[in-house]
Amino acid sequence: MADLLVLDGIRKSYNVGTPIETEVLHGIDLAMKAGEFVALMGPSGCGKSTLLNIIGLLDRPTSGRLLIQGEDTTSLPESALTSLRGHAIGFVFQYHHLISAFTARENVIMPMLVDRGRPDGQMERRADELLDRVGLIKWRDTRALNMSGGQQQRIAVARALAMNPFLVLADEPTGNLDTASAQGVFELMRRFNLERGTTFLIVTHNHDLAAQCDRIIELVDGRLTGDRRNPAIRKAVKSR
Repeated sequence: MADLLVLDGIRKSYNVGTPIETEVLHGIDLAMKAGEFVALMGPSGCGKSTLLNIIGLLDRPTSGRLLIQGEDTTSLPESALTSLRGHAIGFVFQYHHLISAFTARENVIMPMLVDRGRPDGQMERRADELLDRVGLIKWRDTRALNMSGGQQQRIAVARALAMNPFLVLADEPTGNLDTASAQGVFELMRRFNLERGTTFLIVTHNHDLAAQCDRIIELVDGRLTGDRRNPAIRKAVKSR
């Protein structure tokens, strides 16, 4: 199977060309295949969010190549990056970033609305399908501000999947949740991974959740220091 994602010698520096130039990522080499469910771990300040921003096409590397489905994105113009990001990559953040005055359905519709320009029945049906899958169809007309943290993060997962991306990047998606809610959101992402083949890369400090992933990648001081697979986990989850 061909690699879905390839990072080849990715480096990222800030204040380039100045006396205070700082390199945050030091030659990252990484490959992920379609359908993987991967945890990215490391101490605060090690470059995890910077790496996620580059993979998510929110930032460009200073040097190196980023290939998505075999396409070298490094030299693509901003318009092409924006289009690829909008259709191919979903995002879930530690802070759900919902529009609090919008309903659950309206929040899930938002990525489709940005892409197509005006709402239609197809968008509503897609949003309702996803809200049903995350267990919130009864709350589709409830404003986000009136929902619990766990419910809001479930809406954020549904929103990330609205455009049917092949890759979802989750940056500490359970960091602000209690243990039960965190496990529920994690299991929700895993279910989408197994049933739809969506690839997930999840930044987490939670060792218990990371241990339930197929693969754990470790980043320390801007360098990959570990990459271990756990095939028994995927087999166990599939048998449930």
